[in-house]
Amino acid sequence: MVLRKLAGAAGLAAFALYLWGLLHIMGALLEVGDGGTGSAPPAPCRTVDGQYDERTSNVISYSVDYVPLRFVCETKDGGGFVSDTVPGYVNPVVGALVLAALGCWVAGLVVAEPPGPRGVRGPGG
Repeated sequence: MVLRKLAGAAGLAAFALYLWGLLHIMGALLEVGDGGTGSAPPAPCRTVDGQYDERTSNVISYSVDYVPLRFVCETKDGGGFVSDTVPGYVNPVVGALVLAALGCWVAGLVVAEPPGPRGVRGPGG
């Protein structure tokens, strides 16, 4: 029972942290969708690791990957690079929490006591 509750808590924490990363992606998409002066290259692609990136002059488009969660800036030469829109801790911690939740859930199934026969009551029944 405890392992199943722990699995649920880890799964809930993974979901909450994934939503936190998704909020960062949605903010970047809103910023890109504004358009107007200064919209090219897209604002999330202008800096990588807090530094101006020289590859920004070659950015022609962007895409979003949901697993792992990231904002990808696509360049003229067919390549691309990942911007620092999503905090670096989000994907590894979400992965670890999902694995922990699955491990606890499976362990909970393994150590669970099998149910008794149907129709048989416990002591005093």
